[in-house]
Amino acid sequence: MSFAAPPRRGPAGPPAKRRRSPLAITITVLAVLVVALLLLAQFWTEVMWFDALGFANVIWTEWGSRAVLFVLGFLIMGAAVFSSFALAYRSRPVYAPSTPEQATLDQYREAIEPLRKVVTIAAPVLVAFFAGVAASAQWRTVLLAFNGSSFGSKDPQFGIDLGFFVFTLPALRFVVSFLMAVVVISGIAALVTHYLYGGLRLGPVPDGAPRTTKAARVHLAVLAAVLMVVIAANYWLDRYSLLTSSNAKYDGASYSDVHAVIPSKEILTGVAVLVAALFVVAAVRGSWRLPAIGVGLMVVSAIAIGGIYPAVVQRFQVNPNAQVLEAEYIQRNIDATLDAFKLEDVETQPYDATTEAEAGALRDDAETTASVRLLDPQVVSPSFRQLQQNKQYYDFQSNLAVDRYDIDGESRDTVIAVRELNLDGLGDNQRNWVNDHTVFTHGYGVVAAYGNQPGPDGQPAFYEGGIPTQGALTDKGYEPRIYFSPNTTEYSIVGAPDDAEPWELDYQADDEQGGGQVNTTFPTEEHAAGPDIGSFGAKLLYALKFGSEQILFSDRVTSESQILYDRDPQTRVQKVAPWLTVDNRTYPAVVDGKVKWIVDAYTTSDAYPYSSSMPMDEATTDSLTLAAQGVPVETPPEVNYIRNSVKATVDAYDGTVTLYAWEPDDPMLKAWSNVFPTSVKPMSEMSGELMSHVRYPEDMFKVQRSLLTQYHVEDAGQFFSGQDFWANPEDPTVGGESPKPLQPPYYMTLQMPGAEDSSFSLTSTFIPGGNTDREILTGYLAADGDAGTTAGEKAESYGKLSMLELPRDSTVPGPGQVQNNFDSNPTISEQLNILERGSSSVVRGNQLTLPVGGGLLYVQPVYIQSSEGTPFPLLRRVLVAFGDQTGYAPTLDEALDQVFGGDSGATAGDAQGGVDTEVPTAPVDGEDPTAPEPTDEPEPTEEPEPTESAPSGDAQAQLDAALQNANQAMQDADAALADGDFAAYGEAQDRLQKALEAAIAAEGELGGN
Repeated sequence: MSFAAPPRRGPAGPPAKRRRSPLAITITVLAVLVVALLLLAQFWTEVMWFDALGFANVIWTEWGSRAVLFVLGFLIMGAAVFSSFALAYRSRPVYAPSTPEQATLDQYREAIEPLRKVVTIAAPVLVAFFAGVAASAQWRTVLLAFNGSSFGSKDPQFGIDLGFFVFTLPALRFVVSFLMAVVVISGIAALVTHYLYGGLRLGPVPDGAPRTTKAARVHLAVLAAVLMVVIAANYWLDRYSLLTSSNAKYDGASYSDVHAVIPSKEILTGVAVLVAALFVVAAVRGSWRLPAIGVGLMVVSAIAIGGIYPAVVQRFQVNPNAQVLEAEYIQRNIDATLDAFKLEDVETQPYDATTEAEAGALRDDAETTASVRLLDPQVVSPSFRQLQQNKQYYDFQSNLAVDRYDIDGESRDTVIAVRELNLDGLGDNQRNWVNDHTVFTHGYGVVAAYGNQPGPDGQPAFYEGGIPTQGALTDKGYEPRIYFSPNTTEYSIVGAPDDAEPWELDYQADDEQGGGQVNTTFPTEEHAAGPDIGSFGAKLLYALKFGSEQILFSDRVTSESQILYDRDPQTRVQKVAPWLTVDNRTYPAVVDGKVKWIVDAYTTSDAYPYSSSMPMDEATTDSLTLAAQGVPVETPPEVNYIRNSVKATVDAYDGTVTLYAWEPDDPMLKAWSNVFPTSVKPMSEMSGELMSHVRYPEDMFKVQRSLLTQYHVEDAGQFFSGQDFWANPEDPTVGGESPKPLQPPYYMTLQMPGAEDSSFSLTSTFIPGGNTDREILTGYLAADGDAGTTAGEKAESYGKLSMLELPRDSTVPGPGQVQNNFDSNPTISEQLNILERGSSSVVRGNQLTLPVGGGLLYVQPVYIQSSEGTPFPLLRRVLVAFGDQTGYAPTLDEALDQVFGGDSGATAGDAQGGVDTEVPTAPVDGEDPTAPEPTDEPEPTEEPEPTESAPSGDAQAQLDAALQNANQAMQDADAALADGDFAAYGEAQDRLQKALEAAIAAEGELGGN
């Protein structure tokens, strides 16, 4: 039988090309365009924003440095991992040994082979991408390393300039860590590939047979040698990093670190270099015995020399003699901390404070007494809102600012607020895209009140306010329109053609002002407040950015239009200077005819040798920051060096951001000025008027006062014992159980004991530290915040920290004790309790502490507000304490006389009672938002006015009647306020006062029975 061979097929022609679907091509192109547009909407709009503000170099420098680092990180990691894969694959043995292990691996090789090229490319690319992202995040570290300069002083251990630790060392640590990751991942890639393709065997091998091929041995040995060199470099750098490490009692290298850990790091460095050399020998000679011994030696050395030896030194040599042996290193920590946080020049003086209040004791402190601030900026915001908001679409911040202004030739402490735009105040029928983004575009004017004097009926004594603005600041002249403010979060589109009718609302004019709506147009041809969006491309990008198609189609977006966003002053400063840390507080000032927001900004580091590390967020948190609206600013997790190197201003009208070099000698500011040479202007360009409103920064002061709880002790031996450590007191005005938030520092004008003049200062107190619950005063700190009025020149006294240290056996009550004395005083608590029985509530203001009269004086305003209707606080009483003596009166002047034997010797700011408000008050639209809608029913007849005589009957009946009269008076006061009838309002407040006095008298009779 024969089989015919099948006919041979002719050569196959080329395969037919597969036609691509036009629909698929179209969808792909459209998808690419959409992605590109979305990316442009996020990135190019940022370029436009920075360019409009004049800081385009900032974003290009940041993005450029990020891009370069990303590319370098991507290429180094990707090339190394890909090379390991490729080299291991190319050097694989042609014939893998026939072993059970290899038989199993054959299956894996067959499964992986079709995907090998994809894996060997995709894996390096993926790893390289993450490496590039990690590298790009270090742009600040790298730029500082290339632009850092000398600090002019050396560390006490190695004698190296501090600039090496702050600028160079962090970059070196990053490079070494990155290279270690590269080598480790490359080594893993090499191990896996060599094992998979037979270059490396892990199972049993015949006697005399090598476990690795020559190529695999050389490859792995070289990688291991490089890894050992990198580990050696890491050990060497560890020596320097010990100077910023943390110990139980202090930061920096300790005795055992210097005498045991640093030598061990040097030995381990040598061991790692030796092991690297052994791996090179192994690559040449073919034996793994020597490097294996070397690795074992290294592990033993790391445990014995790097771990056990320092522990033995610490336990048996240092701990029994710690106070003596650690003294030198504690002193290094004290000196470095004082220098790094600008505490080296604190002017400390003993203050043997008296607790006996004698008549005339305040005679030498007349100026300070007259300036005592009675207006609490955290409490009176509702009063500002009710009396000066004017329209529902305006608002004030919940915590107002304290500043000082020259009024009639006299410097006056002032509580000031900006009337900001508040779109949430509009009714639902008023909310639409046109109104939200083109009509209601800005706030209007500032409102200012005297800090040391109340107005009529306990209201703030306004000297600037109203719409249109009027008052002492308007007389000097300033631009009242507020386009940029902390609470303005929505974007606005401003500008219009010259021939168009203005449509941006200024205010609704009253009849006596001509009536109607007063509008304005932001002059975009004169000011670049935001990016221009007149072109179709800009409209399209911003329509995508904000998800608003109206930007693309609205007739109000014209060739003259600009778009305003990122309008919060802190946000603007943080964006144009990403290398700065901004203060949690920003405050407005009327300066050079403009309203400007002043923002303090800091350069910080966590790499200052021996300086104590401070969690900045923890140190700056107090009762005010916890109660503040909005998102807290981002702060570094830890800092051990800080400088208030920059004072920034943001123009509330056109959004211009200006950075001034406040501490031009700061090495970190010099480094960043090299990176961004046009960003920071010299202090010489600051006007004298701006200088007069600069103040000492809050966050820096909080960090300093936190450190001074320990670092007021400058002797190493006393510091070690810790027996004289202090604490910052809790805020006694906050209710609830302990722990309460810390008491915030307060701005006020005062004259410190021994000082020649008074100054605008930031103050805080100290109490004993540890676990004691005895809250007495141990110290008082004041920072001089008066920068003077000379253009471009700081006052010599600005920034001086003055510390009063009370005797160790002091009995001066602390803030908590004083608050307890107020609350437990029978007369005070009885009257306050009666005030809270009706439809009113008591609000306790900030508790100020002043070093006057040879002791410490505490002053706390007490406000009363309605519990119903339209509540806003009015100043009704003032609490005063000196030692254990307390005073409680309608005015500070009377309360001081009560405490100081009938005559304090000085005159308080409210000695003449409430002063007339110099500008008109205007409740929101002249109506109570909680009142019922008007009806067509006839008005009820007026009820007879309650008599002024005390209610008749027994004591209980008198008390009930008095409380009823007080309740009626409060209701009448609310109604009068809603009608804008301030005469009737004042008369009702008088009736309320008399009713309360009658209630107190009746309560006394009941208590006597």
